[in-house]
Amino acid sequence: MSVKPPFTELDINTQDGGFYHGYSLPIALISKISMVLLVLWALVFPLNAGEMLSAVNTSLLLSFNTFYILAVGMFAFFLFVVAIIPSTGRRVLGTPGQKPEFSNFSWFSMMFGAGLGVGLMTFATAEPLGLWGSNPVLLSSDLAPNSEDALQSAYRYTFAHYGFHAWAIYVVTGLSLAYYAYTRGMPLTIRSALTPLIGRFANGIFGHVIDVLGVVATILGVSVTIGFGVSQLVDGVYAITGAGWLMDTTGDAPTATKTGLIVALACIMALSILSAVSGVGRGVKWLSNINLVLSLILLLTFVIFGSFLFAMTTYASALVDYILNFVSISFSAYSPVDAGAFAANAPAAVQALGAEDIASVYSGATNPWGSFAGFTEGLPEAAKSLPEADIAAAYAAGTEGRLFGWQAGWTTFYWAWWIAFSPFVGLFLARISKGRSVREFVLGAVIAPALVCFAWMTILGGTAIDLSLNSEEAKAAIVGASNSAKLFVTLEQMISGGLLQALIVMCVVLIMTFLVTSADSGILVMNTIMSGGAEETGVKHRIIWGVILTLVIGTLLLAGGGGLSALQNAMIIGALPFTIVMVGMVISLIKAMYNDGRRDRAGQPEGSASAQPAE
Repeated sequence: MSVKPPFTELDINTQDGGFYHGYSLPIALISKISMVLLVLWALVFPLNAGEMLSAVNTSLLLSFNTFYILAVGMFAFFLFVVAIIPSTGRRVLGTPGQKPEFSNFSWFSMMFGAGLGVGLMTFATAEPLGLWGSNPVLLSSDLAPNSEDALQSAYRYTFAHYGFHAWAIYVVTGLSLAYYAYTRGMPLTIRSALTPLIGRFANGIFGHVIDVLGVVATILGVSVTIGFGVSQLVDGVYAITGAGWLMDTTGDAPTATKTGLIVALACIMALSILSAVSGVGRGVKWLSNINLVLSLILLLTFVIFGSFLFAMTTYASALVDYILNFVSISFSAYSPVDAGAFAANAPAAVQALGAEDIASVYSGATNPWGSFAGFTEGLPEAAKSLPEADIAAAYAAGTEGRLFGWQAGWTTFYWAWWIAFSPFVGLFLARISKGRSVREFVLGAVIAPALVCFAWMTILGGTAIDLSLNSEEAKAAIVGASNSAKLFVTLEQMISGGLLQALIVMCVVLIMTFLVTSADSGILVMNTIMSGGAEETGVKHRIIWGVILTLVIGTLLLAGGGGLSALQNAMIIGALPFTIVMVGMVISLIKAMYNDGRRDRAGQPEGSASAQPAE
């Protein structure tokens, strides 16, 4: 039985001349206007912007937390199935016999730098340390935070946030785009990945909206990444120079000043624009190679001077534990517990308390960052005299609420971050992966980078934890430092003298190159989407989008009193519609691969006919 040819007649109208020559005017204008309005709002009404973004974010998490969790679990399992099935795994992302454009080293370097480079610099120490103090296992048991018993669960969720799930999000987008662009010869843009579902509607306003969602998600995802990286860059420069204007030391932990953040941002974005102007084959490629070399030097430093045996033991046990709990991590979604439901499930002695005291007990029992000991200490006076069994029962009544708050504030935040990042990283992965098989792409871009991330997390983070376990002084310094400063504080506890200063300087350079790589890759990707999939775009528009990206990051860093919260909230909000697009990508790719397999078995060539329904 014959199969209808696939819909491949994607026609994205671009301007024949003028300022927007080669660009789709609707996509470019809608994207720019959306971002300019966001910048003006955050600039003119910073407190209002911060408060409203926070309120919308909270509302969305209450409603869509489960959707985020289940969607990402589905992405991971879908990719593993596609890679395992022989007929789909051996398909080449290109014409039969086509060779990869880049060497394995350059391919991996660019993939690693664009995907998680900045995040690893900030969170290789901060993530394991944070989860060592709070994770679902600790919140639902009597295990003590920051203890040896808490180590296994800390790394289970560290690996979850930076492992196969994270890279699966990128690869779902990348594989979809590469499949249609290089197997079917369609434009390298977001709407191409939905043509099996929407067919000729991709040529109209519906297709424009899909591409705009990709641009907006890219801007917000890259903005959060650069926001974290810029904060750490300021910490590093402060550690070298001691310049007081860079750091506010009046709080519990030193934090970067607004002036320091904006100056660092301006320097990074200027370099990023220069790199983006040079293109993928020069600036991005060479910076990515430098990133990987410097990363290996930093990793080797921790191998020599850090807790390498502790790290490798942790790596092996944590990897096994992560794999054994993979299904549970993928599909365990928690729901909020409101005050009424908590009071109904609390013991009678708690129900007999006054309304204000019950509210206080509820707040403590559902606090995702608090332990049982902290809950007990924070009880109102009227509740402290209750029997121990009733206090324990009250804490247990809030377990689901604690788990929901933790998941929404940690795992769902990461899923939204990676999803917002996925149009950028996915399109970039597709751009550099022409000629590779589906199986090679999935294994190379999901398994391999995740294993390297695990090594980073165990060698750097494991050293920080080992130092904390063996010295109360080191524990106080490392755990008490801000997330962006934990790497530098760990180095200070590990080595000293001239070598320490040299390593901090190297880390600052590495952070800069990672930031520049992320930003310039994002600029190139945004221009590719707006030009209807063109791989070579106009220089002036790369510059313009570099400036717009700088303004978005800068104004959101200043919104709501300053800091990263407004950036994070905007990113989670922007990621939601693109998550829906990604679910559509998975359904489309299943349909496309199934029908292409039928055509192969029937001996039919892959023709195209605009009058045919989407296949």
